[in-house]
Amino acid sequence: MQRFQRALLTLMSALAITVIAGVSHFVSTTASAQTAGKTMTTASGLQIIDSTVGTGASPQPGQICVMHYTGWLYENGQKGKKFDSSVDRKEPFEFPIGKGRVIAGWDEGVASMKVGGKRTLIIPPQLGYGARGAGGVIPPNATLMFDVELLAVK
Repeated sequence: MQRFQRALLTLMSALAITVIAGVSHFVSTTASAQTAGKTMTTASGLQIIDSTVGTGASPQPGQICVMHYTGWLYENGQKGKKFDSSVDRKEPFEFPIGKGRVIAGWDEGVASMKVGGKRTLIIPPQLGYGARGAGGVIPPNATLMFDVELLAVK
């Protein structure tokens, strides 16, 4: 009798795990569908709009993020002049997340992505290049818009 009870308990545990995993996937998929296309504004002022919520790994501090991106000036609430694109160069960009090697808006906006995800980041000047601008291409106090895709983390 004890053997039967143990076998039944094992079977019920496996069934419960399967049901929980299915519910978890459903909730995760539903939550992803609900956030795609909606603008989220963080406490710092960064705006994030997910077009595709990834299903892969999220980057951990110090890991290398492999990205494709296109950057524009963001003027009067609209996409302005394109200033850079790894997509156009057909060469992904790599950087360590959370180490300050990119503008703060990128570190913040990419940290919560998952591999396979695509999002738009609208980066206020204080999270971009601020009053100094960049290389004669990005004027001082510019708001920036980036379409980013997280291809991999390593």
